[in-house]
Amino acid sequence: MGDLGGDEWAMVVRKGNQFMVNDQPFYVNGFNTYWLMVFAVDQSTRGKVSEVFQQASSVGLSVCRTWAFNDGQWRALQKSPAVYDEEVFKALDFVISEAKKHKIRLILSLTNNWEAYGGKAQYVKWGKAAGLNVSSDDDFFSDPTLKSYYKAHKILTRVNTFTNVTYKDDPTIFAWELMNEPRCLSDPTGDRLQAWIKEMALYVKSIDSRHLLEIGLEGFYGPSTPDRAQFNPNTFATQVGTDFIRNHQAFGIDFASVHIYADSWISKTISDKHIQFTKTWMQAHMDDAEKTLGMPVIFGEFGVSAKDQGFNTSFRDTFMNTVYRAILDSTKKGGSGGGTLVWQLFPDGTDYMDDGYAIVLSKSPSTSNIMSLQSRRLMLFNSLCSTKCHWSCKKKNALETFLYHEEL
Repeated sequence: MGDLGGDEWAMVVRKGNQFMVNDQPFYVNGFNTYWLMVFAVDQSTRGKVSEVFQQASSVGLSVCRTWAFNDGQWRALQKSPAVYDEEVFKALDFVISEAKKHKIRLILSLTNNWEAYGGKAQYVKWGKAAGLNVSSDDDFFSDPTLKSYYKAHKILTRVNTFTNVTYKDDPTIFAWELMNEPRCLSDPTGDRLQAWIKEMALYVKSIDSRHLLEIGLEGFYGPSTPDRAQFNPNTFATQVGTDFIRNHQAFGIDFASVHIYADSWISKTISDKHIQFTKTWMQAHMDDAEKTLGMPVIFGEFGVSAKDQGFNTSFRDTFMNTVYRAILDSTKKGGSGGGTLVWQLFPDGTDYMDDGYAIVLSKSPSTSNIMSLQSRRLMLFNSLCSTKCHWSCKKKNALETFLYHEEL
């Protein structure tokens, strides 16, 4: 068989609990920059999109998660259900074409649980304006008309004006995400959200069966697994209408998503508890993804805010090392840890967008080095090992040395 090498830009697929590209493993070291589409609309800020991809690529990051929605707000992509601003759509086209130039793949999120960029609250407003009898933002998950609005979002079938490739055929897209951090507080049993996930996963797959699909969950354990609730950061997390195991068993979901925010879930004051929580939280989800779900898990957001009491960059570096090491330990065993996406990477000159979590590589040399080292470790593993290997081969010793000795 001819060598495809790493040159062919092929679709990422899943085999069991691993991601694969061209029959090679694909472990992810990536990042979030949610505002790329909005920045790409204006010529004055469009250059920042290329800049962040260039900087991410310089430390070996291979996947970016970003918003493919902006519902009814300033610079809206959807001005009203299925009515688009073509200039904004072209901006998203640009983001995708630019990502490919820098060999970065995208996880595209389709709407928001929160009000930023519209999200479910905006869908409910549209419903009210159309005379629907909807009162709660959670009606988004069950009202038939609102569900039809969500299904009408024509992202999957869009033809990119820069590359002429239809989104659903573009390997630059790593995966679709149903929603950023869905929660349905009005139904703590989880039935309402579960029904929505099942319906929308099937719907997305009916249009695009080739791309991977994930939900966008934070990873809280719910009523279906009372024995796992001990791993939740607090008791409230059990009651937000999500259910990590059950949700990910919905047909059509290809990998699990988990977020890590010890500083907003446990305490705003930095402490060793954050590190301990992060270790057990990650381990529990990697075990479940491997043993119960049989799929990879991506830690789709993790970060620590500079606004936290007691924050310093050395704590951030310790936190990131903890997250990265947990993934490496899973990788080493051929486990389900598929990768991580830091929240969030910004280029210089975008400080006014910073929510406290932004990492500007040029201002954070130590953090930049940690990211770069993780990328090199994962890339080495991706390029040397086939699925069957799991490090039992001759390459193992060389890898062991590189993976676990910081000075290399």
